[in-house]
Amino acid sequence: MLKRIDRSPLLLRLLAFLSNFLAKQRGLPAVIGVIFIIISLIVQTINVGTDSVLLEYIGILTHHIGVLIAIIGLLLSNPLGK
Repeated sequence: MLKRIDRSPLLLRLLAFLSNFLAKQRGLPAVIGVIFIIISLIVQTINVGTDSVLLEYIGILTHHIGVLIAIIGLLLSNPLGK
């Protein structure tokens, strides 16, 4: 099964596209991560007044996704820029 994934032309094109796109815009993942963290701050601030379980879940999820995207973006910015 892994050979099929390794030889997939769709995955090859996707990785080539992402590599070329991120090489031109190295800071984009970090900016997207910061936007997710700001959205999380707003959602969690609203949740203080409403005490909704759904808003709490959305706030925590967007915060963690934002941190992960920002860290991955910062780690990828050096190798893609050189």
